[in-house]
Amino acid sequence: MTHDHSAMPVDAASVMGKPDQPVTGPQGRVGQFVVECPFSHALPDDPIVYPGDAGASHLHVFFGNVTSNADANLESLLGQGTTCEQQQDTASYWAPALLDNGQLITPVKSVAYYRAGVGVDPTTVVAFPPGLMMIAGDAMATEAQPTSVVAWSCGSGGMRDELPPSCPEDRGLRIDITFPDCWDGKNLDVDGHRTHMHYSSNGKCPSSHPVSVPQLIFSVAYPVHGDASHLQLASGGLITGHADFINSWDQEKLEEEVALCIGRDIVCGVTSGRISG
Repeated sequence: MTHDHSAMPVDAASVMGKPDQPVTGPQGRVGQFVVECPFSHALPDDPIVYPGDAGASHLHVFFGNVTSNADANLESLLGQGTTCEQQQDTASYWAPALLDNGQLITPVKSVAYYRAGVGVDPTTVVAFPPGLMMIAGDAMATEAQPTSVVAWSCGSGGMRDELPPSCPEDRGLRIDITFPDCWDGKNLDVDGHRTHMHYSSNGKCPSSHPVSVPQLIFSVAYPVHGDASHLQLASGGLITGHADFINSWDQEKLEEEVALCIGRDIVCGVTSGRISG
């Protein structure tokens, strides 16, 4: 039996705040690092919303950590295999499956862009704490979400749309999900899985969420060209885009990447991170 993310608020923006319009990667000269992670597997599991309840969720596609399932947590994920080119990125990333007449469209790959939030002083950004869990986007959305949070496009650098555009043969369909970049400094997760995180505004984190963490922009590329209006996300319509993340990186490596790339305002790994579709 398939369920929606019932624990998620219908109006995600009211909980997380309205984010500034992010500039999606490749980011030009904005300090960042980029990790490309091919598709791993698909399961009707969600270890954040339905922990330990295998089969309780709509179908998700998983990237990065190859052991991700309903029982996944920091302890189970650490040190396991990964699909990511950066082998020390053993984090778990997932998003709702894209379906064509009920059949899974296997993604080409995912790319995770780690950068400072728009206007945020990059020297203030620190690594995610081990075990941090985040959700971005709204699986319960009843109207189009802001493109600052969920955006469809054709390949890298294309126009950002609320719904999938018709993509040419040389530029496949892609979805970008932008995660909040301010943490409350206390909780790795909370009831509802939202209020421990917040988006920065005007380059600042609110006093309730004072810790600046990387803004994760998670992109999934699909082998889809032409009209995509007949497709569906497993969570519902094409407006229900969202993604989930558990930080189970090799923590020392993550801290190093944040300090060397974001903190020093250096672009790392952009070439390997480009999505052509």
